Amino acid sequence: MRSENTPFRGGPLDGRVLPILLGPTGHPPKWYEVPVPAHDGRPPMLHAYRREPAGHTKRLGIQRGWVYAYVPEGRERRELKWPWSKPSGGARPTDAEPNG
Repeated sequence: MRSENTPFRGGPLDGRVLPILLGPTGHPPKWYEVPVPAHDGRPPMLHAYRREPAGHTKRLGIQRGWVYAYVPEGRERRELKWPWSKPSGGARPTDAEPNG
């Protein structure tokens, strides 16, 4: 497996550069989570970092790599939206309106 040294911005890992394993596409994962064990009866914490582009070159605009930015509110959860799934929550429009 290949790895890439990726810098971290913000949070407890600010300024550190860690080797991150790359996926089959050659990119690091979109989210990096750091679990912190609990002490003194407190619940354990999970620090989340989101992958962002590190910058672009001046001349051709080629991306320079990746950086992980700290997200204090945590990782956002997404639902898969399949075309055959029923809509979640929310009212559906009805055809009860009279067409005058």
